Amino acid sequence: MLFLALGIIVTIAPNAYAMHIAEGFLPPVWAGIYFVISIPFIVIGLKHIRKQTEKNGDLKMLLGLVAAYAFILSAMKIPSVTGSCSHPTGTGLSAIIFGPFISSVVGLVVLVFQALFLAHGGITTLGANTFSMGIVGPIVAYLLYTALKNKNKKVAVFTAACFGDLATYLVTSVQLALAFPSQTEGLMHSFIKFVSIFSITQIPLAIIEGIVTVILFEFITKYSSKELEILGGAR
Repeated sequence: MLFLALGIIVTIAPNAYAMHIAEGFLPPVWAGIYFVISIPFIVIGLKHIRKQTEKNGDLKMLLGLVAAYAFILSAMKIPSVTGSCSHPTGTGLSAIIFGPFISSVVGLVVLVFQALFLAHGGITTLGANTFSMGIVGPIVAYLLYTALKNKNKKVAVFTAACFGDLATYLVTSVQLALAFPSQTEGLMHSFIKFVSIFSITQIPLAIIEGIVTVILFEFITKYSSKELEILGGAR
């Protein structure tokens, strides 16, 4: 089913819009800054993956599942603002199960594949897109899940996925505002413009992502309880 979904996405993906922040859309200085910021998270995430998978090779299957989930969800785009689109992110699930650092690697891999094979996002904007979708979004999702999981796990998963998604677009709005401040009314005016337009499509998408993530998390809890017990964080 996952391969079928990927095939459908590749087949119907239009070229009129680019998902995430489009290739070449950011000035080189800003593009470089986000690469530098993102690198430490990726390095730590790779170390965490190596450590976890050495303990139990079955975790690779679960990691592949959450990566496929993020790929499929974040490939469902709705044109929103010039140079970007609204879409679910899917990285909240990996943050809940594996934590934020591994999620940064998941986000990076998803974004690379989408840039190369779907013409969504881009290589020059990979650092910026990884920072918003693969780093900040998962950190917010992880912190919310950790704070709420002992009270109501389903509410914790929904809240984490929903607000992790929204955090991604809040950061994207900041990134676009910093790169393209209004010449007459300043940075804040640009930020308000970007975040307001994003919110029209992103709020309902975030709610939908929260619901779908709860359903998938329940499935994983039922059939991968051993792996979750090894990881510890999502019990």
